[in-house]
Parts: sequence; C-alpha cells; structure tokens
Amino acid sequence: METKKNAGFKLGVMTLAIMNVAAVVSLRGLPAEAEYGLSSAFYYLFAAIVFLIPTALVAAELAAMFKDKQGGVFRWVGEAMGARTGFLAIWLQWVESTIWYPTVLTFGAVSIAFIGMDYSHDMVLASNKVYTLAVVLIIYWLATFIALKGLQWVGKVSKIGAMVGTIIPAGLLIVLAIVYVSMGGHIQMDMHQSFFPDLTKFDNLVLASSIFLFYAGMEMMGIHVVDMKDPGKNYPKAIFIGAGITVAIFVLGTFALGFIIPKGQINLTQSLLVGFDRYFQFLHASFLSPIIAIALMFGVLAGVLTWVAGPSKGIFAVGRAGYLPPFMQKTNKNGVQRNILLIQGGVVTILALLFVVMPSVQSFYQMLSQLTVLLYLIMYLLMFASAIILRYRMPKEERPFRIGKKNTLMWIVAGLGFCGSLLAFILSFVPPGQIATGSTTVWFSVLIIGCIVVVAVPFIIYASRKPSWKSNDPNDAFQPFSWEKPAVAAAGATPSAAATPAAQAAPQAPAAPAVSPAPDVKPGDNATPTPEK
Repeated sequence: METKKNAGFKLGVMTLAIMNVAAVVSLRGLPAEAEYGLSSAFYYLFAAIVFLIPTALVAAELAAMFKDKQGGVFRWVGEAMGARTGFLAIWLQWVESTIWYPTVLTFGAVSIAFIGMDYSHDMVLASNKVYTLAVVLIIYWLATFIALKGLQWVGKVSKIGAMVGTIIPAGLLIVLAIVYVSMGGHIQMDMHQSFFPDLTKFDNLVLASSIFLFYAGMEMMGIHVVDMKDPGKNYPKAIFIGAGITVAIFVLGTFALGFIIPKGQINLTQSLLVGFDRYFQFLHASFLSPIIAIALMFGVLAGVLTWVAGPSKGIFAVGRAGYLPPFMQKTNKNGVQRNILLIQGGVVTILALLFVVMPSVQSFYQMLSQLTVLLYLIMYLLMFASAIILRYRMPKEERPFRIGKKNTLMWIVAGLGFCGSLLAFILSFVPPGQIATGSTTVWFSVLIIGCIVVVAVPFIIYASRKPSWKSNDPNDAFQPFSWEKPAVAAAGATPSAAATPAAQAAPQAPAAPAVSPAPDVKPGDNATPTPEK
C-alpha cells in the first residue's frame, strides 16, 4: 500500500525549489565573500550562471537517464569513461566530504564559543586553536557514534536543523540589515565601488573561487526529476526558482555582514556571529546573541550528522560490488558501514591536528576549504564531460528529462559548467592576499600533494582489486554498465554470465545480472556499445 501511495506522489515546482535551497544554502561562507563588498554579487551571479544551473540541469538528465540503476556519479562517469574513472569520481565525492568536516566544525566551534555573554572572552575563546581542535574532534566523533547507531532519526534532525540553523537565521540576518539601514545605521561597506571586480589581481580571485563550493551538492537533487509531473517543463522552473532564492540569500546575507563589519575586520570563522552580535547591540537586544549562536551551532551539527553517513554510504555500496577490500565493507549489527566511518574519522582527526602547524585557525580553515574545492571540482569536471560523451555513446537511451532535443544545448550547458569548474580549479591554487597562510611553500604543498595523493589512491585500489572482494549478498548485485553487455555477448556468453571468475560464481537473473568489477577496459575497447532501450 505504501509503495502505491508513493508511486502516485509528484513533487511540485515550489517544493523542489525549496528542497534545492535547503540542500545548497549554508551561511558559514558568507564572511569569505563579504571581503569583496558590492563585487561579491558579481561572483555569486557568475558562479550561478556557469556552475549552479549547469550542475542542476546536467545532473537531472543523468539521474533520470539511469533512474533504475544504482551507482550515482559512479554510474554516470563509469558509463562514459570506464569503471576506473567512475570509481575515481565517487571516491572524490566521499573524500571531499571527509575533508569538509573540519572546516564546517570549525564554524561550529566558533558558534559554541559565542554562547557566552562576555563578548571579549568569547572572541578570545573562538580564536584559541586548542579549544577549536577539541570541539571539532568531540563533535565529529559524537556524530560518528550516533551514525553507527542507525540513521532513522537523522533525517528528522537534519530537517529541523536546516530550518532552525540556516533558513531562519538567514532571513533574520537580512531583516536585521534592513532595520539597521532604515534606522540610520552607518553602512561600513563602500557603496561606491564597482560591481565588477578588478580581474587583473589574481590573488584576489582565490577566495571568490571558493564560492563554487557554496553551490555544490545540487547534483544530489537530480534524482528527484523522475518524481515530478512533466519534468521537461517543470524541473527547469524549479531549478531557476531555487537558484534565484539561493543567490538572493547569499547576496543579501553577504551585504548584511558588509553593512555592519568594516572590511578590515572581517574574519572567515567569526564574522557571522560578530555580525549578529553587532546588530543586536545596535537594537539593544544583546541577550539574543547566545540564542542565535545556539541555533547556528545546531544547524552545523545537524548538517554534519546528515553528511557523516551520506557520502560514505555511496562509496560503501560501490565497494560491496567489488571495488573496495573486505575490510572496508564491514558493517555493524545495525547495517551501518562501520569501518568506512572509522577510517573517515581517522582522516578527520589527522586533518584537525594540522591546527598545530598553521599560523591561525583562519588559515587552516581556508587551506582545507581550498583543498575541498579542488577535489570536488575534479568530480564535477568528470561529470560535465561524461554528460557530453553519453550523448554520443548512448544517443537512443531514454531520457525522461533532456537538455534540448539536439546536442547543441548540452554542449553549451555542460561546456559552460566544465569551463567554469576548470577556471575555479586553477584559481584555487592562488594563495589569497587577504589571509595570512604562513609559508607559501606549505600552502602549495598541501594543495598539490593533497590532490595527487587523493586522486592516486582510488587508482591503486582499483588496480589491486580481487574477485574475492565482491559481496556474495544478492542485494549488493551491481547492474553492469551498458558497454559491458556487448563485450559479454561478443565472448559468446549469456547476459547472466560473468566477465570474470567472481561473477561466474554468482550468476544473476538476466534482468539484473551481477558482475564483478569491470576489467581494465573503457567503453568501446571490445565492442561498439549498443544503446539500451
């Protein structure tokens, strides 16, 4: 009965638009763009046009195209570029979220520091590296422990956290700025500067490149394209409405901070709380500062709880299909991916310990944020390229949602997203002029070596895989890529036969054959793929 009920439910345009906003909007990055004053609006709009909207549209086509096949970005990229590259894509998605935790929890630690009523004491505490390190580790491992107990309640907490810790504070910040200006408050932002930034100063662009990560995550909403009535017409509407609301929140929220905090006093980890506190002081309502700090902290904790188990679940599902060693496939009695969560926690702990070698909490925050941007952008580059490739490799595949009837519009949309991501990727290596990052050598070493190591690891794992890695549980059967089927047929095998010994040991029904990890081949190596119906 429940299945039938859900099958008839269709998402409305505004519902999906709000879901997009909830998935993308986070307030912790507003201070980074407040550095740019009026020109911050240019960056927000530019990133929305060349990244946010292309990401949403491309992900929608790919998600709808493979709506009945598991794998997510692993499936999308793997169909176009081979299983090895597909594994790299989903690996980056997981590792990116792992590196992201210390940065978002740093913001959470600052929020906790401002719960006190003594402003000067709170400022000192928020800047203390030992305090921040302790809070990051305690909260993260608490979230991991809770995730190991099961995910049933995490969805409810995340919904409440998004409302209490993001949407309401964002609206309140904008309202406070309007009241402040209407009551004659002094605007700290230079209102005479140009809307267009000085593009000749490359070091000033690096913070702006991180705005792309503000919009990251929209690809997860693509899965809902099949839940809409007339998706070809209504999904783009939802995307543009959601993008408009998202940009408005970011632009107005950034301006709200710039109005109350002088440019020279903007701090990436503290300025959001400082902005609220100064508005409340102006209105003689300082008693509200601890309340908003608690709300923001709750929003951070709810978000972390959601993400701790989310991306790790995706890499776990692919790993059970034979792409990760058995050690990383272990679960606890609740069916939660125990060892992956423990490995993830170990990486988070090591990254958090980098506090001791960085000159300030702010520099550590910015360095990890940039590494996160770089890794996520590599995944997006693969996704945009795959969307174009699949138009030619699988031209007749059913697409419930399609970007244009011909390939020209896909080239424009995905090409724009690819070029925008590539630009942001290059700019992310430039040390920011506004922040003391210590040694330039350390900055480049962390980013370059970090990228090389993270990208190399999945290739090493893929080359080392064994038939015994594949789970024997029929529920873990991974449907083969479309380019694997012609190869199997060319070898004279039936669809349920396996391409490797591991798969031969566990044949499945023709409709959903189980296969071992794909051999080191790319689409088209053995046969010309035949589009599926």
